Amino acid sequence: MKKFLYLIPIVLFWSCAEPKTVETTEETLVETPSTPTEVAMPDSVLRHVVLFGFKETASPEEVQKIIDAFKALPSQISEIKGFEWGTNNSPEGLNQGLTHAFTLTFHSEADRDAYLPHPSHKAFGDIIGSSLDKVTVVDYWTKP
Repeated sequence: MKKFLYLIPIVLFWSCAEPKTVETTEETLVETPSTPTEVAMPDSVLRHVVLFGFKETASPEEVQKIIDAFKALPSQISEIKGFEWGTNNSPEGLNQGLTHAFTLTFHSEADRDAYLPHPSHKAFGDIIGSSLDKVTVVDYWTKP
């Protein structure tokens, strides 16, 4: 019982002590921005350049159907990180019958290699059918 008598003054001392206050400054109230979830663009990217020359027998509707199907691939294949296209307008006359250019961007060779056998890419090949006269493909890593 004597042991408990010694504890009474200690308990009273703690209960009478003023509670510690934590000073809050504006710095502690400022939220730090969350880490972005997007993957940073690498210093170098892999470009996959596809050049088409259509047969004279290809109708404008067939050509447009192929263009639309190519433009749809980035929404179907996640490995494609960028896409642009256009038609030749060079005054040099060196296009050798190639009239349409498509550039796909990949972040790795593995991404490009996944794109090539992808079912959507294979289906695109079926849409092209026999409308093309010429095709050229060049892949390269960008350099500053």
